[in-house]
Amino acid sequence: LAALERQVFDFLGYQWAPILANFLHIIIVILGLFGTIQYRPRYIVVYAIWTAIWVTWNIFVICFYLEVGGLSKDSELLTFNISRHQSWWSENGPGCVRKEASMSGIKGLDSHSYISVIGCALEYRYIEVMHSSFQILIALVGFVYACYVVSVFTEEEDSFDFIGGFDPFPLYHVNEKPTNLLFKQTYL
Repeated sequence: LAALERQVFDFLGYQWAPILANFLHIIIVILGLFGTIQYRPRYIVVYAIWTAIWVTWNIFVICFYLEVGGLSKDSELLTFNISRHQSWWSENGPGCVRKEASMSGIKGLDSHSYISVIGCALEYRYIEVMHSSFQILIALVGFVYACYVVSVFTEEEDSFDFIGGFDPFPLYHVNEKPTNLLFKQTYL
């Protein structure tokens, strides 16, 4: 649900790199759930590996919005340099007031306007950082759970009772002795 929520807000902001990452994340989460329901440890291992990649992606997003290591939140990196869109939260955050001013002095851009945002209770970059931090937390819980489920599934495979097994009266074998011999007391 958190990934779907994030996907919606990235679609609203035309953030193409996060849209693709969220789409892959949703697919892998569904695959992991399917693997858990169908007792397929390989699918769960794929999910566990993906969570490591997902954590790395979210750390990158945090560094991007906090402008760590030469990254700039004003760059077009997350939109693949296709558009100048930013996070949806930059104009629609909590408490933000959006003001548009037309740029009539420039010819050919009469339909375009300059948008200024004031009065935000929380800057959009911190909202994006909180989204990514929450995704990291969920991914770490998912990784631990995936490792646990894989270990349970592999223990069940190791304890499988092969044909013949060690059970004295297995359910799937026909007794070779007549039933009266099974209950006959042995005298010394």
